[in-house]
Amino acid sequence: MASRASRRLLKDFLLKRATSTPVSSVRHFSSSSSSETAPKIPHFSKKGRLLTGVTIGLVIAGGAYVSTVDEATFCGWLFNATKLVNPFFALLDAEFAHKLAVSAAARGWVPREKRPDPSVLGLEVWGRKFSNPIGLAAGFDKNAEAIDGLLGLGFGFVEVGSVTPVPQEGNPKPRIFRLRQEGAIINRCGFNSEGIVAVAKRLGAQHGKRKLDETSSASSTSNNDVKHGGKAGPGILGVNLGKNKTSEDAAADYVQGVHSLSQYSDYLVINVSSPNTPGLRMLQGRKQLKDLVKKVQAARDEMQWGEEGPPPLLVKIAPDLSKEDLEDIAAVALALRLDGLIISNTTISRPDSVNKSPVAEETGGLSGKPLLNLSTNILKEMFILTRGKIPLIGCGGVFSGEDAYKKVRAGATLVQLYTGFAYGGPALIPRIKAELAECLERDGFKSISEAVGADYR
Repeated sequence: MASRASRRLLKDFLLKRATSTPVSSVRHFSSSSSSETAPKIPHFSKKGRLLTGVTIGLVIAGGAYVSTVDEATFCGWLFNATKLVNPFFALLDAEFAHKLAVSAAARGWVPREKRPDPSVLGLEVWGRKFSNPIGLAAGFDKNAEAIDGLLGLGFGFVEVGSVTPVPQEGNPKPRIFRLRQEGAIINRCGFNSEGIVAVAKRLGAQHGKRKLDETSSASSTSNNDVKHGGKAGPGILGVNLGKNKTSEDAAADYVQGVHSLSQYSDYLVINVSSPNTPGLRMLQGRKQLKDLVKKVQAARDEMQWGEEGPPPLLVKIAPDLSKEDLEDIAAVALALRLDGLIISNTTISRPDSVNKSPVAEETGGLSGKPLLNLSTNILKEMFILTRGKIPLIGCGGVFSGEDAYKKVRAGATLVQLYTGFAYGGPALIPRIKAELAECLERDGFKSISEAVGADYR
């Protein structure tokens, strides 16, 4: 592929040179009249000829060299090359840069991971085979526009949303603020969403395309009970459900999301922890959460399901919870046999590390490096309270493999990132996976599953 691209580049370059010669000059030169003065052939300066020669030489040499490079090395180059684009994105308005990144992923203008994940990172959760535990949190691809491109970057799973039943604009702009030195972001987006209908249409089209590809594929099927990949293809897809700002019946909003989107998802998330929707966090109370989960579970279970059964149901909680709040959530999760918890959403607190920044005064949820310790401590508490019986997804402040490893040892079966990806770009993903694998091997773990909750087992 690389050699074909280089040959095509060389052909285009020579064609442009050839067409740069005026047509009129060619006609005059071919005239049979000997009395006419021969036209002057376009003359390139010595510097121009030298530059042309060097360019052609580099194209030929580059194409020849790239054609000899193995696919893994070339893939590594592509991911590292994305670092050159990061400074450009940093100059743009935060929300515009976000939209541009989603658009690039949707169009396939991002590298595609061709290298296999380290075998030590593979694990099974909810009967699904994850090639690695590193996922993209909800909030990046809110409207399911770029699932294929994002999974292609090498994430083990991608979570889209939050999706609301009815389209809504969210809060007024500006609503996303960078704290670059602190490696943090403050947002008060307020569930800006194109709505269930638009998202269902995209997910349905992708699901149909994948089924068509599977049907036409000549690959043999396996009798293994563990399904490799999910409904989005070679990766796991989660759908995060939200409620509309003006809705008076939160449960009805989540039930509508289940009815419309669950058939396309590998797991569902009830988001009751965004700080940017008034009254939403009150749903984390013991009675409110119990009633809500019961209704959503009932809506899911009443639908017709095949052998795979219904998608797992998770709840995403806030990091700003008291010990009593955590005990209540753990009790509900165990009593109702919830399939998992995501810990955690953004924080409304402002740790000392960000207080000096004037941006810290903006209202909204804080994510990024300052959230690492707070969210990891909540993760530890919940792992202990649930006695390790419920899969936990650790989210908040992950910028390295070591950060992800801390989450795993604290009790996370899977790990999500968002702000780290916003700052680090695609190159961060293979680096985190490689560093995480090194951490596991360093401490003698033969698999990622062995390390889950290691600090408390």
